Amino acid sequence: MSIFRKIITAVRGGAREAGEAVVDANSTRIFEQEIRDSEKHITIAKRDLTEVMAKQMQAARELGQLQASIKEHEGYAVQALNQGNEALAIEVAEKIAELESSAADQQQANESYLKSADRLKELIKKSERQLTDYKRQLSMVKTTESVQKATSAITDNFTASNSKLLNAKDSLERIKQKQAMFDDKLKAAETLESENGDSSLQSKLQEAGIGTQQSSAQSILDRLKSK
Repeated sequence: MSIFRKIITAVRGGAREAGEAVVDANSTRIFEQEIRDSEKHITIAKRDLTEVMAKQMQAARELGQLQASIKEHEGYAVQALNQGNEALAIEVAEKIAELESSAADQQQANESYLKSADRLKELIKKSERQLTDYKRQLSMVKTTESVQKATSAITDNFTASNSKLLNAKDSLERIKQKQAMFDDKLKAAETLESENGDSSLQSKLQEAGIGTQQSSAQSILDRLKSK
């Protein structure tokens, strides 16, 4: 039984590691999706804020109407008292009491809406500032990932091409050797031809002073002097 529990624990641990690996591999995509979700929630919050502000405006308007009605009925009560009609004045006073109770409720609702609207506004502003910072961080993360991928690709290509570069160097050396051998063969052929031809014999005779000698400027000058 103990071994079975250990196997279950090992499987759970492997599943957790696999899940973490998936999260790590897609962390940037997850972060970007979380930002989009946050934007949607902020949009919904703004819509809710609009409703709260509208209700506050309605409460404030109804409060103003009640306060105006209270003032109006207070005038009626004064007029009834001036006429000595106390019974009517009491009836008007009861109406004023009802209006004041409703006004108190509307005043409380109005203050509650105002506090809620102010709190929501502050939360939305804070969330928007945080969201702006997350977007900036996301841009930096993407840029860093691109640079790291490029660096990794360059490193991998360089490592993989090391053998190719060595092979290319060997090929270049073989080409140079082949070309040098070709040049040497040409020079050897020219030397052999000059040694076996008439030009080689003529050069040897001229060096020995035999046969027709080419005139030089000095020999011409010496001949002129002898005349």
